Amino acid sequence: MISHSPAVGVIRLRQWRATALLAPGVHPGAAQPREPRHPGRWRPASGLPVSDVDRAKNFYKTLGWRLDADLAVDADFRVVQLTPPGSRCSVIFGAGVTSAEPGSAQGLVLVVSDAEAGRAEPVGHGVTVSEVFHDAGGVFHHAGAVERVPGPDPERQSYPSFASFEDPDGNGWLLQEITTRLPGR
Repeated sequence: MISHSPAVGVIRLRQWRATALLAPGVHPGAAQPREPRHPGRWRPASGLPVSDVDRAKNFYKTLGWRLDADLAVDADFRVVQLTPPGSRCSVIFGAGVTSAEPGSAQGLVLVVSDAEAGRAEPVGHGVTVSEVFHDAGGVFHHAGAVERVPGPDPERQSYPSFASFEDPDGNGWLLQEITTRLPGR
């Protein structure tokens, strides 16, 4: 699910299944288990503001994301779409795709089943990732690094443990540990 908060301009991407990346011996390009298809259900893609399309494409491919499309209509319009392993949501970026400032997307969320193991995957690909943290309030994190407490949630509850990283333009991603969904989700 992608939701947009008009008050802060934050896009939330909540469909990444990092467990497929973390399974021993599973290659990022290997077939991933899929959830049952639901006719008519949206498969959202989120526009990401970047300054260098090829650099961004290489960064996300390094993370093991599948390249779905790289289409150049002309010198001013190019669309690249990549999908995290096991996800039904994608990111789109390119030339002429968004008017947002490169690096302005913040709070993009990738759901993982274990924040520490989820952190280890991009670190293994040379990406700088924060240590795992939880919010002092015990719920969703505050913007930026405010109220971050080192380590996962002490009770290992689902939802309040995170790690963060940025792409080369500074677009901010969060790995959020979710082990059990709240009822109705």
